[in-house]
Amino acid sequence: MKLISVKPSISADKCIGCGICSKVCPAATIAIKDKKAIVDEEFCRGCGACEQRCPVYAIAMVKLEKPYTVAVNVEDVPYEKIKELCKTAHMHPEQIICYCTATRAEEVAAAVLTGAKTPEEISRRTGIRMGCKVECIQPILRILKAAGIDPERPDGYQWYGITPTLWDISPEIKEKYKTSGFYFDEDIKILEKVIKAKGSRGDR
Repeated sequence: MKLISVKPSISADKCIGCGICSKVCPAATIAIKDKKAIVDEEFCRGCGACEQRCPVYAIAMVKLEKPYTVAVNVEDVPYEKIKELCKTAHMHPEQIICYCTATRAEEVAAAVLTGAKTPEEISRRTGIRMGCKVECIQPILRILKAAGIDPERPDGYQWYGITPTLWDISPEIKEKYKTSGFYFDEDIKILEKVIKAKGSRGDR
């Protein structure tokens, strides 16, 4: 759950329509029309990326009169399906995958299982990526991939892509470094145990 308490206010007089704000918005809520930036306030999650990157200081974050929260209720989805999707993505359901917003894998999985098909839609529904906006794109993309979804990358700077995990290391690399103190397969076995470990929800 994320509390949304601010929104961007754009000065039309200062805005030069460069489009940088739209390219850094993790929820894809800013468009350029008639050479001016326009925010879709319904889906904006107040992360401040637009304000931080505006080269002419045309954006200021202002307080909302009525703050609100965004979240996907994992209780609305059969938890076995959430666990299975997280397992396929090599994650524990209760694993925090966005430390800035404390979003867990189970909530992102629930968002995907209830229809979210892009990182931007997941961000709108859960509030994930509204902090540093850097690392948490990776687990989102992994969960989408585990669900068989291959989203189209937006025309911007929101995605940092996926870095390799232990499960992505090729047999050739494992063989090459097996005598150099690397124990890839053993590490995978340990992580698999962590992924399968029961948590508070997993005990249900």
